[in-house]
Amino acid sequence: MTRPKPFSMIREFQLADWFTLGNAVCGVSALFAVMSYLQSLDIIHVYFACALIPLALIFDVLDGRIARWRQKSSAMGRELDSLADVISFGVAPAAIAYGCGAQGFYDRIVLVFFVACGVSRLARYNITADRLSEGGDKVKYFEGTPIPTSMFLVLLLGFASSQGAVGLALWGGALEVAGATLHPIVLLFAISGALMISRIRIPKL
Repeated sequence: MTRPKPFSMIREFQLADWFTLGNAVCGVSALFAVMSYLQSLDIIHVYFACALIPLALIFDVLDGRIARWRQKSSAMGRELDSLADVISFGVAPAAIAYGCGAQGFYDRIVLVFFVACGVSRLARYNITADRLSEGGDKVKYFEGTPIPTSMFLVLLLGFASSQGAVGLALWGGALEVAGATLHPIVLLFAISGALMISRIRIPKL
């Protein structure tokens, strides 16, 4: 057997894969920004975290366009894209919501549900992409809302933060249910998660 060259996996990356990694970098950086906010309570870190999610979407869109333009795509690229999406549009938005004040017991359950729905949505897409493309090189429609739609929730939280609506001032207030806390605004994440795992057909532009 021929011994693989050093960094052989990286050598096999296509141009689109580097843009996919840019997506993941944005998501991880958003997570660090939320951690910084929780340590310093400097709201600029929330703004930074929220701004990184639209940037991640730009990378996400570009990697697909570049792959089609160069006509170079692979199963690894598809898996890499899904993993990056989980971070940037699943885990990071949930962490931003937590950082903004959705830290109650029920809030955590809802945010975990949201991330689980996002992971399930991407897994379903990966195993059905060939069928949904109907023999072409591009899927004709999505089943369930795409996970990047969580960006709208992030933008809402970013705007709320700019109005001082974080922590105890989070929009919608807080409810005490059986001795635990629920912030109603987090229910938007529950709706988003439910739509992701639904069978709604959304044409892909």
